[in-house]
Amino acid sequence: MERELKMKTVTNAETNRKSEMSKARVWTARIMSGIVILFMLFDGIGKMVGPEPVVKATLELGFTERHMAVMGVLGLLSTVLYMIPRTSVWGALLLTGYLGGAMAAQLRVDAPLFSNLFFPLYVAIILWGALWLRDERLRKLLSLKG
Repeated sequence: MERELKMKTVTNAETNRKSEMSKARVWTARIMSGIVILFMLFDGIGKMVGPEPVVKATLELGFTERHMAVMGVLGLLSTVLYMIPRTSVWGALLLTGYLGGAMAAQLRVDAPLFSNLFFPLYVAIILWGALWLRDERLRKLLSLKG
């Protein structure tokens, strides 16, 4: 009887610890996703509204003003898909392509490596890291174990 009580106490402690780790993982993923979502909403809406600094930066990258609306819609659509749990992987894939295009545009104009060129890479790492933290299926899929 005493042994069963000790085992239950150990089991409850392990369960509580796993629950705490899960809560920490969930909140970390939410914060990381929130950062990406806010940035992408800011980027997409900026391209749709077209304030002068955004237009200037877009023109410097070699695009015309008429490209901005299309880029804004694509970025916003991908972000909305990322926000919905059921379609988040599709949104992450589309955002990865979008961010890859942003890197290519920065590379074309010889932008500084670690600030401008790699910024979309940093966003993609946060995006996929958040998804990896919150989606058990993705962790199993990307597991390095055989």
